[in-house]
Amino acid sequence: MLKNKTKLKTQGFTVKSTMKNSVVVGPPAAGAFQERPTKSTTFRKFYERGEFPVALQFSAKGNCIAWKVAFEKLDYHHLLPLFFDGLCETAHPYEFLARQGVHDLLKNGGPKIQPVVPQLIIPIKNALNTRNRQVICTTLKVLQHLVMSGDMVGEALVPYYRQILPILNIFKNMNINSGDGIDYSQQKRENIGDLIQETLEVFERYGGEDAFINIKYMVPTYESCMTS
Repeated sequence: MLKNKTKLKTQGFTVKSTMKNSVVVGPPAAGAFQERPTKSTTFRKFYERGEFPVALQFSAKGNCIAWKVAFEKLDYHHLLPLFFDGLCETAHPYEFLARQGVHDLLKNGGPKIQPVVPQLIIPIKNALNTRNRQVICTTLKVLQHLVMSGDMVGEALVPYYRQILPILNIFKNMNINSGDGIDYSQQKRENIGDLIQETLEVFERYGGEDAFINIKYMVPTYESCMTS
């Protein structure tokens, strides 16, 4: 009668892996697409203390933000980085306030935006590094709005591609294959792969003559959208 033999699980390239009755276990998953835990944002703390000149309003058309101070009087060096910090939020009302607040500030900021770009890089990087699909999609749309929001903003962002684009390179080919069905995420502009391609093209169009070579360096599969 044969006796049951217990097989030993061990890592490859070790002495034990060559022993009889051993089973080689592969390396653990790298987890490139795995969501990262997020900490409480500074944006949330400021909002809960009532330090933002905004109020959340409800109407038949949906939620909106009411600004208590005219945009030309706002300190963009203080407020814009804080609202970008809130892009990591996924809970209501913080997610809505941060997202809508950023778009409002970019829409009305004009020449006040470009000098603040260096202060926005860490919040942008933090949001992308969450690997949260919702946060990434929101941040990509904000990035597109950012580079089109004022003169020289796209060029000002080019030196920071090395901090922003690695996450885009990871998710660039993540598209939902729905077969013969309808991909509703494309209608909502929530398909990460398509949004990344769209964002890179906006970067190239608004980033000046050095934009393409810097995008290509970080995202080797990217092809220029500009006609010669």
